[in-house]
Amino acid sequence: YTKMASCVFVTFVVCALFASSALADNTPLVIWHGMGDSCCNPLSMGNIKRMVEQEVKGIYVRSLEIGNNIIEDTENGFLMNVNKQVAMVCDKLAKDDKLKGGYNAMGFSQGGQFLRAVAQRCPNPPMLNLISVGGQHQGVYGFPHCPGDNSTLCDYVRKLLNIGAYVSFVQSFLVQAEYWHDPLNEEEYKNASVFLADINQERTVNQTYKTNLMKLKKFVLVMFSQDTMVEPKESEWFGFYKPGSGTELQKLQDTTLYTEDRLGLKEMDKAGKLVFLTSDTDHLQFTREWFTKNLIPFIKD
Repeated sequence: YTKMASCVFVTFVVCALFASSALADNTPLVIWHGMGDSCCNPLSMGNIKRMVEQEVKGIYVRSLEIGNNIIEDTENGFLMNVNKQVAMVCDKLAKDDKLKGGYNAMGFSQGGQFLRAVAQRCPNPPMLNLISVGGQHQGVYGFPHCPGDNSTLCDYVRKLLNIGAYVSFVQSFLVQAEYWHDPLNEEEYKNASVFLADINQERTVNQTYKTNLMKLKKFVLVMFSQDTMVEPKESEWFGFYKPGSGTELQKLQDTTLYTEDRLGLKEMDKAGKLVFLTSDTDHLQFTREWFTKNLIPFIKD
Protein backbone atom coordinates (compact mmCIF):
# COMPACT_ATOMS: atom_id res chain seq x y z
CA TYR A 1 0.00 0.00 0.00
CA THR A 2 2.87 2.38 0.91
CA LYS A 3 4.63 1.62 -2.36
CA MET A 4 1.39 2.21 -4.28
CA ALA A 5 0.82 5.52 -2.50
CA SER A 6 4.39 6.59 -3.24
CA CYS A 7 3.96 5.66 -6.88
CA VAL A 8 0.71 7.64 -7.12
CA PHE A 9 2.35 10.62 -5.40
CA VAL A 10 5.36 10.55 -7.74
CA THR A 11 3.06 10.30 -10.75
CA PHE A 12 1.04 13.28 -9.47
CA VAL A 13 4.20 15.36 -8.96
CA VAL A 14 5.53 14.50 -12.43
CA CYS A 15 2.18 15.38 -14.04
CA ALA A 16 2.05 18.64 -12.10
CA LEU A 17 5.57 19.52 -13.22
CA PHE A 18 4.70 18.78 -16.84
CA ALA A 19 1.52 20.86 -16.55
CA SER A 20 3.32 23.83 -15.02
CA SER A 21 6.05 23.52 -17.63
CA ALA A 22 3.45 23.55 -20.40
CA LEU A 23 1.86 26.67 -18.96
CA ALA A 24 5.23 28.34 -18.59
CA ASP A 25 6.02 27.51 -22.22
CA ASN A 26 3.17 29.68 -23.53
CA THR A 27 4.63 32.67 -25.35
CA PRO A 28 3.62 35.94 -23.62
CA LEU A 29 1.40 38.39 -25.49
CA VAL A 30 1.75 42.18 -25.58
CA ILE A 31 -1.30 44.23 -26.63
CA TRP A 32 -1.40 47.88 -27.76
CA HIS A 33 -4.83 49.51 -28.00
CA GLY A 34 -6.10 51.93 -30.63
CA MET A 35 -7.12 55.59 -30.74
CA GLY A 36 -9.73 56.63 -28.19
CA ASP A 37 -9.22 53.45 -26.16
CA SER A 38 -7.12 52.47 -23.15
CA CYS A 39 -5.24 49.45 -21.89
CA CYS A 40 -7.91 48.27 -19.51
CA ASN A 41 -11.36 49.17 -20.79
CA PRO A 42 -13.45 46.12 -19.77
CA LEU A 43 -15.47 46.35 -23.00
CA SER A 44 -12.44 46.41 -25.33
CA MET A 45 -8.85 45.58 -24.34
CA GLY A 46 -9.92 44.15 -21.00
CA ASN A 47 -12.25 41.81 -22.85
CA ILE A 48 -9.56 40.85 -25.37
CA LYS A 49 -7.11 40.10 -22.55
CA ARG A 50 -9.68 37.95 -20.75
CA MET A 51 -10.60 36.13 -23.98
CA VAL A 52 -6.95 35.28 -24.73
CA GLU A 53 -6.40 34.08 -21.16
CA GLN A 54 -9.42 31.78 -21.48
CA GLU A 55 -8.27 30.38 -24.81
CA VAL A 56 -4.58 29.98 -23.90
CA LYS A 57 -4.33 28.73 -20.33
CA GLY A 58 -1.55 30.20 -18.25
CA ILE A 59 -0.51 32.85 -20.81
CA TYR A 60 0.96 36.12 -19.60
CA VAL A 61 -0.81 39.03 -21.31
CA ARG A 62 0.46 42.58 -20.96
CA SER A 63 -1.89 45.31 -22.18
CA LEU A 64 0.17 48.46 -22.61
CA GLU A 65 -0.72 51.57 -20.64
CA ILE A 66 0.83 54.76 -22.03
CA GLY A 67 0.92 57.03 -19.00
CA ASN A 68 0.22 56.71 -15.30
CA ASN A 69 -3.51 56.02 -15.47
CA ILE A 70 -6.34 55.23 -17.87
CA ILE A 71 -7.18 58.89 -18.53
CA GLU A 72 -3.58 59.67 -19.50
CA ASP A 73 -3.45 56.50 -21.57
CA THR A 74 -6.51 57.56 -23.58
CA GLU A 75 -5.34 61.16 -24.05
CA ASN A 76 -1.84 60.08 -25.06
CA GLY A 77 -3.39 58.12 -27.93
CA PHE A 78 -4.13 61.55 -29.41
CA LEU A 79 -1.57 63.93 -27.95
CA MET A 80 1.79 62.24 -27.25
CA ASN A 81 4.46 62.09 -29.94
CA VAL A 82 4.47 58.54 -31.33
CA ASN A 83 8.25 58.23 -31.28
CA LYS A 84 8.16 59.06 -27.57
CA GLN A 85 5.44 56.45 -27.03
CA VAL A 86 7.44 53.79 -28.87
CA ALA A 87 10.56 54.57 -26.83
CA MET A 88 8.51 54.36 -23.64
CA VAL A 89 7.12 50.96 -24.65
CA CYS A 90 10.54 49.64 -25.61
CA ASP A 91 11.76 50.55 -22.13
CA LYS A 92 8.76 48.88 -20.47
CA LEU A 93 9.24 45.67 -22.45
CA ALA A 94 12.98 45.54 -21.79
CA LYS A 95 12.34 45.76 -18.04
CA ASP A 96 9.67 43.04 -18.01
CA ASP A 97 11.42 39.79 -17.02
CA LYS A 98 8.46 37.74 -18.22
CA LEU A 99 9.20 38.82 -21.80
CA LYS A 100 12.93 38.19 -21.91
CA GLY A 101 12.52 34.92 -23.83
CA GLY A 102 10.43 36.61 -26.52
CA TYR A 103 6.79 37.56 -26.99
CA ASN A 104 4.01 37.82 -29.52
CA ALA A 105 2.43 41.22 -30.14
CA MET A 106 -1.06 42.29 -31.18
CA GLY A 107 -1.89 45.87 -32.07
CA PHE A 108 -5.38 47.23 -32.61
CA SER A 109 -5.88 50.02 -35.14
CA GLN A 110 -3.02 52.55 -34.70
CA GLY A 111 -1.49 50.17 -32.14
CA GLY A 112 -0.65 47.94 -35.13
CA GLN A 113 1.81 50.35 -36.74
CA PHE A 114 3.12 51.41 -33.33
CA LEU A 115 4.05 47.81 -32.48
CA ARG A 116 5.67 47.46 -35.91
CA ALA A 117 7.87 50.39 -34.94
CA VAL A 118 8.76 48.52 -31.76
CA ALA A 119 9.74 45.46 -33.83
CA GLN A 120 11.90 47.59 -36.13
CA ARG A 121 13.59 49.69 -33.45
CA CYS A 122 13.79 47.45 -30.38
CA PRO A 123 14.81 43.85 -31.09
CA ASN A 124 15.30 42.98 -27.41
CA PRO A 125 13.32 41.27 -26.07
CA PRO A 126 12.52 39.64 -29.42
CA MET A 127 9.08 39.99 -30.96
CA LEU A 128 8.12 36.64 -32.51
CA ASN A 129 4.75 37.13 -34.22
CA LEU A 130 3.14 40.50 -34.91
CA ILE A 131 -0.63 40.64 -35.39
CA SER A 132 -1.93 43.94 -36.76
CA VAL A 133 -5.70 44.21 -36.37
CA GLY A 134 -6.79 47.08 -38.59
CA GLY A 135 -3.45 48.92 -38.37
CA GLN A 136 -2.81 51.69 -40.91
CA HIS A 137 0.64 50.77 -42.20
CA GLN A 138 0.60 53.21 -45.09
CA GLY A 139 -1.14 55.84 -43.01
CA VAL A 140 -4.51 57.48 -43.54
CA TYR A 141 -5.87 60.17 -45.83
CA GLY A 142 -9.12 60.95 -44.06
CA PHE A 143 -10.58 61.08 -40.57
CA PRO A 144 -14.24 60.12 -41.09
CA HIS A 145 -15.05 58.68 -37.67
CA CYS A 146 -13.37 59.09 -34.32
CA PRO A 147 -13.78 56.30 -31.76
CA GLY A 148 -14.24 56.70 -28.05
CA ASP A 149 -16.35 58.99 -25.93
CA ASN A 150 -14.30 62.19 -26.10
CA SER A 151 -15.87 64.26 -28.90
CA THR A 152 -13.91 67.35 -27.81
CA LEU A 153 -10.58 65.63 -28.49
CA CYS A 154 -11.87 64.38 -31.83
CA ASP A 155 -12.90 67.86 -32.90
CA TYR A 156 -9.52 69.21 -31.79
CA VAL A 157 -7.70 66.60 -33.90
CA ARG A 158 -9.78 67.45 -36.97
CA LYS A 159 -9.07 71.18 -36.59
CA LEU A 160 -5.33 70.60 -36.31
CA LEU A 161 -5.30 68.30 -39.34
CA ASN A 162 -7.14 70.99 -41.28
CA ILE A 163 -4.61 73.63 -40.20
CA GLY A 164 -1.85 71.49 -41.61
CA ALA A 165 -0.87 67.93 -40.73
CA TYR A 166 2.74 68.59 -41.77
CA VAL A 167 3.26 71.82 -39.85
CA SER A 168 6.15 71.09 -37.48
CA PHE A 169 4.36 71.93 -34.24
CA VAL A 170 1.42 69.68 -35.25
CA GLN A 171 3.82 66.86 -36.14
CA SER A 172 5.55 67.25 -32.78
CA PHE A 173 2.62 66.02 -30.70
CA LEU A 174 -0.51 65.13 -32.68
CA VAL A 175 -0.54 61.35 -33.07
CA GLN A 176 -2.86 61.15 -36.08
CA ALA A 177 -0.81 63.76 -37.99
CA GLU A 178 2.24 61.55 -37.57
CA TYR A 179 0.71 58.85 -39.75
CA TRP A 180 -1.19 61.23 -42.04
CA HIS A 181 -0.23 60.36 -45.62
CA ASP A 182 -1.25 62.86 -48.30
CA PRO A 183 -0.86 61.16 -51.72
CA LEU A 184 -1.29 64.54 -53.44
CA ASN A 185 1.74 65.90 -51.57
CA GLU A 186 4.07 62.92 -51.42
CA GLU A 187 7.26 64.95 -51.10
CA GLU A 188 5.91 67.00 -48.22
CA TYR A 189 4.78 63.80 -46.51
CA LYS A 190 8.19 62.17 -46.96
CA ASN A 191 10.07 65.21 -45.70
CA ALA A 192 7.82 66.29 -42.83
CA SER A 193 6.34 63.08 -41.37
CA VAL A 194 8.19 62.41 -38.12
CA PHE A 195 6.91 58.84 -37.67
CA LEU A 196 5.34 57.00 -40.61
CA ALA A 197 7.80 58.19 -43.26
CA ASP A 198 10.61 57.00 -41.00
CA ILE A 199 9.35 53.49 -40.25
CA ASN A 200 8.33 53.06 -43.91
CA GLN A 201 11.83 53.93 -45.15
CA GLU A 202 10.55 56.85 -47.24
CA ARG A 203 13.62 59.07 -46.87
CA THR A 204 16.39 56.51 -46.55
CA VAL A 205 16.75 52.79 -45.99
CA ASN A 206 17.67 51.99 -42.42
CA GLN A 207 19.06 48.48 -42.74
CA THR A 208 18.53 47.85 -39.02
CA TYR A 209 14.78 48.41 -39.42
CA LYS A 210 14.68 45.94 -42.28
CA THR A 211 16.80 43.33 -40.52
CA ASN A 212 14.75 43.55 -37.33
CA LEU A 213 11.36 43.30 -39.04
CA MET A 214 12.48 40.28 -41.04
CA LYS A 215 13.20 38.43 -37.79
CA LEU A 216 9.46 38.02 -37.26
CA LYS A 217 8.15 34.48 -37.68
CA LYS A 218 4.79 35.78 -38.92
CA PHE A 219 3.44 39.25 -39.66
CA VAL A 220 -0.35 39.00 -39.67
CA LEU A 221 -2.32 41.82 -41.31
CA VAL A 222 -6.07 42.03 -40.70
CA MET A 223 -8.17 44.23 -43.00
CA PHE A 224 -11.82 45.06 -42.29
CA SER A 225 -13.57 44.94 -45.67
CA GLN A 226 -16.48 47.13 -44.48
CA ASP A 227 -14.23 49.64 -42.67
CA THR A 228 -15.80 53.10 -42.40
CA MET A 229 -13.12 54.55 -40.13
CA VAL A 230 -9.85 54.01 -42.00
CA GLU A 231 -9.32 55.78 -45.33
CA PRO A 232 -8.25 53.92 -47.29
CA LYS A 233 -8.94 50.57 -45.64
CA GLU A 234 -6.31 49.01 -47.94
CA SER A 235 -3.68 50.64 -45.72
CA GLU A 236 -4.39 47.78 -43.31
CA TRP A 237 -2.69 45.52 -45.89
CA PHE A 238 0.01 48.11 -46.76
CA GLY A 239 -1.95 49.27 -49.82
CA PHE A 240 -2.63 52.96 -50.47
CA TYR A 241 -3.56 55.55 -53.06
CA LYS A 242 -1.22 55.85 -55.99
CA PRO A 243 1.11 58.85 -55.65
CA GLY A 244 -0.64 61.88 -57.08
CA SER A 245 -4.13 60.43 -56.74
CA GLY A 246 -6.69 60.56 -53.95
CA THR A 247 -8.93 57.95 -55.57
CA GLU A 248 -6.88 55.32 -57.45
CA LEU A 249 -5.57 52.56 -55.20
CA GLN A 250 -2.57 50.26 -55.44
CA LYS A 251 -1.89 47.11 -53.48
CA LEU A 252 1.28 46.48 -51.47
CA GLN A 253 2.90 44.44 -54.23
CA ASP A 254 2.79 47.43 -56.59
CA THR A 255 4.34 49.96 -54.19
CA THR A 256 8.01 50.93 -54.27
CA LEU A 257 8.16 49.82 -50.63
CA TYR A 258 7.63 46.28 -51.95
CA THR A 259 9.22 46.35 -55.42
CA GLU A 260 12.44 47.85 -54.03
CA ASP A 261 12.02 45.74 -50.88
CA ARG A 262 12.94 48.70 -48.72
CA LEU A 263 11.56 47.06 -45.58
CA GLY A 264 11.98 43.36 -46.35
CA LEU A 265 8.26 42.80 -46.98
CA LYS A 266 8.85 41.28 -50.41
CA GLU A 267 11.27 38.73 -49.04
CA MET A 268 8.98 38.03 -46.09
CA ASP A 269 6.06 37.56 -48.49
CA LYS A 270 8.01 35.07 -50.63
CA ALA A 271 8.98 33.18 -47.47
CA GLY A 272 5.34 32.91 -46.35
CA LYS A 273 5.85 35.21 -43.36
CA LEU A 274 3.13 37.68 -44.38
CA VAL A 275 -0.41 36.57 -43.58
CA PHE A 276 -3.32 38.56 -45.04
CA LEU A 277 -6.64 38.09 -43.25
CA THR A 278 -10.03 39.72 -43.81
CA SER A 279 -12.97 40.33 -41.51
CA ASP A 280 -16.12 41.20 -43.46
CA THR A 281 -17.11 43.82 -40.88
CA ASP A 282 -16.55 47.43 -39.86
CA HIS A 283 -13.43 48.60 -38.02
CA LEU A 284 -12.51 46.28 -35.12
CA GLN A 285 -15.97 44.68 -35.23
CA PHE A 286 -15.29 40.95 -35.01
CA THR A 287 -16.86 38.05 -33.18
CA ARG A 288 -15.18 35.86 -30.60
CA GLU A 289 -15.54 32.95 -33.02
CA TRP A 290 -13.67 34.84 -35.77
CA PHE A 291 -10.97 35.95 -33.32
CA THR A 292 -10.47 32.44 -31.93
CA LYS A 293 -10.36 30.78 -35.34
CA ASN A 294 -8.12 33.32 -37.10
CA LEU A 295 -5.86 34.93 -34.49
CA ILE A 296 -5.48 32.56 -31.55
CA PRO A 297 -3.30 30.15 -33.62
CA PHE A 298 -0.67 32.91 -33.99
CA ILE A 299 -0.86 33.67 -30.28
CA LYS A 300 -0.33 30.00 -29.41
CA ASP A 301 2.52 29.69 -31.92
